Amino acid sequence: MASGFNPEGGSFNFNFSTRQSHSELHRHLRTSRGANRRKDGYFLRSESFFNVASEIEHLDEEPGGPKIIDGYGGRSLHEQSHGESFWSLLMNRFRGNGFYILDEPEAALSPTKQIATLLRMHELINNNSQFIIATHSPILVAYPDSLIYEFSNNNVQVRRYDQTELFQTYHAFLNNANHTLDELLK
Repeated sequence: MASGFNPEGGSFNFNFSTRQSHSELHRHLRTSRGANRRKDGYFLRSESFFNVASEIEHLDEEPGGPKIIDGYGGRSLHEQSHGESFWSLLMNRFRGNGFYILDEPEAALSPTKQIATLLRMHELINNNSQFIIATHSPILVAYPDSLIYEFSNNNVQVRRYDQTELFQTYHAFLNNANHTLDELLK
């Protein structure tokens, strides 16, 4: 909200509300913009992407103007799986020279699609885009030269990828899954 996005998600132009469920954090933030103005932007909030898809259909029922869904690949987001609709967003709606805030995008994506998302992010970053991502995905956190903030109960720290609790937990489990499961399920 501090950057001008609808709290339920969408581009800067989305202005709808189905339920007030956002925090008041935006009231305590100051944002700044650089000399280059972004031409694109999007806030993906995984739990409310359904509402965004519904709003697109609602707006497209109104006469006049191009169909909004065309910017998402031309197919209703409700007629796709959660992962397919997110992939349509990423491949069609994210155009570059943009500011993209993603809240837990991995909720919709298989590990293979998370790797593909890294490739798409790289294309967009090379096209003057910036991402802020809240994630529990060790794949998405691995993007090279990312600035990683790790939040804990006590503080916020900048971490290298291999220092994060996320990485260490997945690494320990995958390197010795049988032993970990034996210990957990005793």
